[in-house]
Amino acid sequence: MTETPNPNIIDADTLTGEMRPIRRAVLALGSNLGERLASLQGAVNALADTPDVWITGVSPVYETEPVGCPPDTKTFLNAIVMMDTTLAASRLMDRALAIEDAFERERSEVKNAPRTLDVDLIVVGDRRSDEESLRLPHPRAAERAFVLRPWLDLDPEAEFPDLGPVADLLEATDQSGIKLRDDLVLEVQ
Repeated sequence: MTETPNPNIIDADTLTGEMRPIRRAVLALGSNLGERLASLQGAVNALADTPDVWITGVSPVYETEPVGCPPDTKTFLNAIVMMDTTLAASRLMDRALAIEDAFERERSEVKNAPRTLDVDLIVVGDRRSDEESLRLPHPRAAERAFVLRPWLDLDPEAEFPDLGPVADLLEATDQSGIKLRDDLVLEVQ
């Protein structure tokens, strides 16, 4: 049995012998309904309050034109959160969905419908998944400037699994619909 740093604390992993790897995760946040910045900040706060999640960075906020959305969809605010976590990707997805629900995200049959909050898992370590409920890496993120630009701001050396440097992927995308909002800041509390 391994020791925990504080012998007065008994860790479940120590009792079971189970080791959970720490993975770097990249999550994309977006909102185009209601108090957009408050929804993004609420998502950052909720992620920071999640056990076994350690936020390592939050990107600048971008205002972006809708991509693949119904006509007359309002602009989005988007940001990226980077974290280290020992949570399984499926548990992290469950947490993302719960955070969306807490901000009254309404799901509809309309593809890319407007929403109060969107929390997407982009990558979780080197995890791959092609299940209906969890696709990793995110299947369209490598084509979206509103994901790549803020990710690159956080990590200039970022690599998208199987596709290469985020910087190269960003160069291949249309960046005309994204605008840095220096006046809006998300903070880890």
